[in-house]
Amino acid sequence: MTVDPENGMATAAARPQAVEIPNKLYFRIGDVSRLTAIKSYVLRYWETEFPTLSPKKSGTNQRLYRRKDVEMVLEIKHLLYEKRYTIEGARTFLQGRRGEKKAIGGGPAGKPIPQASQSSLFGPDPAETARVEKTARTAVAGIAAVKRELGAILDLLG
Repeated sequence: MTVDPENGMATAAARPQAVEIPNKLYFRIGDVSRLTAIKSYVLRYWETEFPTLSPKKSGTNQRLYRRKDVEMVLEIKHLLYEKRYTIEGARTFLQGRRGEKKAIGGGPAGKPIPQASQSSLFGPDPAETARVEKTARTAVAGIAAVKRELGAILDLLG
């Protein structure tokens, strides 16, 4: 438990909690709102900002979310509220992942994405991890070169 500095009330630690999504074909916006703890007006706004979030509309113009839409809402919530992405950053991240999955072999052809290639909803992005590791290796090599040059200068002075 942590204490909220604004109101002094105890709150749960900020950890992603697994949400049990019922086995239903469609969810109304109120159902999704309760499942994800996101207000309905925020869900409607996210539909305009994230092209990957596209619930169908019924004959009475009610939004009907599929399971993949609910999972997308949970992922967007994680990116915005826990990872602190901007809306633009989250949109770019999700579009990049969608392109990555198509390149792996999933998508229109109906081929499943290999289990080893799937990243979990809250897991690290493999492409980002590889980029960070490459940057770290480059930095270490640069530091080693600077250290050698400083040693050579010290030898000249000494």
